[in-house]
Amino acid sequence: MKKSEIKLTVELDDNKIPENITWESTDSESKDALPAKAFMLSIWDHNYKNTLKIDLWTKEMPVDEMKQFFFETLMTMGDTFLRATGETAIVEDLRDYCAHFAEKMGIEKHS
Repeated sequence: MKKSEIKLTVELDDNKIPENITWESTDSESKDALPAKAFMLSIWDHNYKNTLKIDLWTKEMPVDEMKQFFFETLMTMGDTFLRATGETAIVEDLRDYCAHFAEKMGIEKHS
């Protein structure tokens, strides 16, 4: 069985606010840690039927990029949900909401 590892490194300031975030993967072509301004990690806890999550962003993350990050995340969550469940009708509803979100936030839809 093949194993892969993803490593996230968060550097905090004296007030424990993220200053730098980097990530690396054993499957990545790059051997260097790559910079990131934000990440959201969700893990399903089967025993408690609950989601464990970590959301972090650096103090340098601009608000317009955070809006775009949320839009892109919602869109890809829809794609993932469709692949996992085949529920096309609700994914179409989510995509409609994402279009509304993008319009209200004044962001460009790149997906």
